[in-house]
Amino acid sequence: MANPVGEDSWLAYVDEESRHATDLEARVKVVELFKNAIASEPGSLKIWLAYCEWFWSLFTDCQTSEAGWPEEEQKHGRELFSFDAALSLWSDGYEAIKYRVNDSHEFWNRWVSIELEQLARTRTPVGVKRISHLFRDRLQVPHSTWENTSQMFSSFLSTYNNVAYESEFKEVTASAQEAKTAYEAREPYELRLNRAVKSGDQEAHKTVMKEYLGWEMSQVKKARNTSLTVSLCLGLFSRVLSGVFTFDDEVWTDAAIYISGLQHQVRVSQLQLALPDVLNFYQRATTHCPWSGPLWSRYILTAEEAGWSFHSIESIKHAATNTKALDKHGMAGVLDMYTAWCGFLKRTAMDPNAPEDAADVAEVGLLAALEDVDLWGRRLYKDAYRGDPNYRLQRILIQYLTEVQGDIDEARNHWDRMAGQPLLADSYDFWLNYYLWEMMVYSSKPKPRSPTPATPVGGTKIKRVPGIATNILQRAISRPTLDWPERVMEVYLQHCNDYERPETLHHALDMVYQARQEVAKRRERENAEAAAAYAAQMQQAQQTSGSADDTAPGSPSGKRKRESTPGDSSQGLNKRVKSVEADGVSAANEQRLKRDRENTSVMVTNLPADVTQTAIRKYFREYGHVNNLDVHKEADGESSTALIEFRSTEDVQSALLRDQKYFGKNQISVKPGTGLTLFVSNYPPTADESYIRNLFKDCGEVFNVRFPSLKYNAHRRFCYVSFRDQDSAYKATLLDGQTIEGKYKLQSKYSDPIRKKDREGAVAEGREVRVKNVDFTADEDDLQDVFGKYGKIASVRIVRNMAGKSIGTAFVSFETKEDAENALQLDKTKFKSQILLVELTKETNFKPFATNRGDRFSASPAPSGDGDVAMADGPVESSGGQKPTPKEIQERTMAVMNVPDTVNDSRVRAVVEKYGEIVKLVLRPDHQGAIIEFADAATVGRAALALEGYEIVPGRKLRTGTVNELFKEKSEMREDKIVTGKGKASKNNKTGGSKGSSFMPPPQSIRRPVLGKGGAKRGLGFVATKDSENHLPTNTNGTGHMAKPKSNADFKAMFINTGKGDEVNGTHN
Repeated sequence: MANPVGEDSWLAYVDEESRHATDLEARVKVVELFKNAIASEPGSLKIWLAYCEWFWSLFTDCQTSEAGWPEEEQKHGRELFSFDAALSLWSDGYEAIKYRVNDSHEFWNRWVSIELEQLARTRTPVGVKRISHLFRDRLQVPHSTWENTSQMFSSFLSTYNNVAYESEFKEVTASAQEAKTAYEAREPYELRLNRAVKSGDQEAHKTVMKEYLGWEMSQVKKARNTSLTVSLCLGLFSRVLSGVFTFDDEVWTDAAIYISGLQHQVRVSQLQLALPDVLNFYQRATTHCPWSGPLWSRYILTAEEAGWSFHSIESIKHAATNTKALDKHGMAGVLDMYTAWCGFLKRTAMDPNAPEDAADVAEVGLLAALEDVDLWGRRLYKDAYRGDPNYRLQRILIQYLTEVQGDIDEARNHWDRMAGQPLLADSYDFWLNYYLWEMMVYSSKPKPRSPTPATPVGGTKIKRVPGIATNILQRAISRPTLDWPERVMEVYLQHCNDYERPETLHHALDMVYQARQEVAKRRERENAEAAAAYAAQMQQAQQTSGSADDTAPGSPSGKRKRESTPGDSSQGLNKRVKSVEADGVSAANEQRLKRDRENTSVMVTNLPADVTQTAIRKYFREYGHVNNLDVHKEADGESSTALIEFRSTEDVQSALLRDQKYFGKNQISVKPGTGLTLFVSNYPPTADESYIRNLFKDCGEVFNVRFPSLKYNAHRRFCYVSFRDQDSAYKATLLDGQTIEGKYKLQSKYSDPIRKKDREGAVAEGREVRVKNVDFTADEDDLQDVFGKYGKIASVRIVRNMAGKSIGTAFVSFETKEDAENALQLDKTKFKSQILLVELTKETNFKPFATNRGDRFSASPAPSGDGDVAMADGPVESSGGQKPTPKEIQERTMAVMNVPDTVNDSRVRAVVEKYGEIVKLVLRPDHQGAIIEFADAATVGRAALALEGYEIVPGRKLRTGTVNELFKEKSEMREDKIVTGKGKASKNNKTGGSKGSSFMPPPQSIRRPVLGKGGAKRGLGFVATKDSENHLPTNTNGTGHMAKPKSNADFKAMFINTGKGDEVNGTHN
């Protein structure tokens, strides 16, 4: 049978064999199996420990007849399993695993206990000296139980060498400082790994381990002790490659590249490093990951570098083709391996020192490889196989024919045969490479010498031109389905300018002109087809909901339209510093600018079940810039589906070219994502993704639910719901206008940024004024009488607290903007006993935090102009009753952290309030958390214990702490955002511009600018004040940016004084 692969498989196999080992021959066979296991997994602590324990048991069993061995077997056993051999094996095992800093002590402790048992019986000076050396060596190796080892050494010296205890212990401790420092640097990663292992979260374990590996590999560049650093990194690789990443080809490749880099460094700098045999490493790598073409490719190349014979390298190729897993991920692995093999054949034939038959062997091998790959592909994909889009083997063969055989005609025949394959004939890359090869042939030919030097009749000489190369470019341009014709046209015109006659250049100009017209028509046709399909879809939806929008006064009239509600309490509720307000609004608006997910997305189905986001991004990288993607594995486990958002509609058109193409073994479907996404709002404040999915469960399968970020506006309440198919989305639009839970009027419409409307209502139209410093005894009628003199009033609203008392602020809405501006004449005029402060109510969408007081949820007003459904803060606290002291507030206040910025205050409250009565909850999405003030201090401890580690959304576990700890947290950074605006470009992206062609390959790397760069760091809603002894900081909603750092008690005092500050400033919450 084939040998097992992996630590656990070897242990299970050897354990089964050892159970049936009842005679000496069987026991020796088990030892041989252990040797094979160690060769396969040389860094496995479990296998080494089991091997040494087995060998030690054989040594002890053959010493007496108690184990039941026959006398003859005992005699032979003492020769085979001697004491020296056993101790030598323990020493070999320790050397192999000693740099596993987390668990090498398990092996060491067992080994040293055996050594100490023997010393206790003999007490020889040689034995004392040997074990002292072992302890010295061990204490100079970083490991997690260094202190325990030090204690063991101390006890050993006290017992066996007490005279030299102080000097020797002091010397060893001093020499071990480097080891302790090295472990301390790695301890944070080890602690995180321990937590991940204890939690049982395999993905978290892998994530932390990959971070650890990345950090460890980087240390060699800045290490003082290069040898120790390299040994620790190799020890970590041994640990993961026999553990959590045993079958991860990416980690094996990382290790191979790391070892290869070290070998290069050794050659260049003459460093002395103990490195593993790289060929043995690749042998083990390909055994563990036989599907990895890159690993086989590197194995062949490394063997060629090492000077292996042709037959030895051929055996590697045969081992790869004989494995049944090489095509696990499609033809990619097969092509990678054959490319390395053919490259080896070509280089061998081109070597001037190669045997005489090397060229013939290479030709036969190259042709055989082409045939084998073609048969493999047809066996795998049947008639759907179209070959390698990068034609790697063909290029190697053409180079061989050109440079070794000098057979230009045969090489050209291969190019022509490939030009007949649609997959390559539609690729601009193929035609350009064909053209460049032909130009190389042209330039390598010497100019013909005329036997008659006389000038021909007419006085002109015949010009030598690369006509075949010209013809290649003409053939490429004539392809109506070429993926990037513009590039070929540019090369064609430049070529004719450089090499051809005037008449040929004239023909080229005409040909390119006509070709460009055809390309423009083709793209217009493709865009028109997509637009027509989308328009028909939208028209069907509007026919259903359009009449209801026009007639129902209470229903929303569109995705972005807001009901005009005089005296709407959600308008102008928040106060803030003007500069911060402007920056926040600008940032929020810029993030929404030009983002049209519905028309720039595609739905890709029948992807491989284990596909990763990275693989999808790589696959579509040449067809457009991927902004965001969401991958879901199908319920049957056979395939996956992805919703991919591109940067532009042109990118989508390019991506649609991949419809019915192959992704690995899977033939994928790529369809436009239009008509799949709905804009949903006016659902209950506590609704989460599960609630939304359940709400639409009867309509069809929901693919994903996207909640907006609350970082710039914590009062938003809407989401985007994408369905699997258009029929399901259409059914969901029929729920628009239905009442949920008796009070929430659901809005469920097709998401269409084109239908975005300007804000409506008194605030947006400039018809409302805010009046501060209003006399507390005044009522609405009093204000009506005063302001009615300046125009026709639509409504008057005085802001009151929970006790019904005025807080000194009112909002007056007029019929026209002119009337509101006339009313500004009342600014700084006396009304009753107060001087009024009158200004136009300012519209803003910048609400970086939300306050939720008492036991009431946020209201559900109509949607605002940009689609946001504002959730007004709860009513302010009553001014009656005895107020708590700042210390009391501090004791009963806590913070929860790691709250996603898509979770609103009502959802946080629903999670927290089950542990006790809440006085106030302040959501801070700009710090990924919330501040909770309970009614009593005892609740804080209970809630903190219960909420620590609570998963508020899948993959996000809450952390609890103090308010100060919360304010140290930064806001979430999203990589899929589109950031625009002046002054936001990064150094690596200084130029802008639209995409010139739907077939233009996008830039390979795009750096996105970060909002808010520059200047002092401030939390949203904070304003810095001048540093002055007598100048007090402004109180803004209970938070402020002080010249001096604030304590937790200070912040709580500011929160409790919010209501009091409002009375002074005349603002409302």
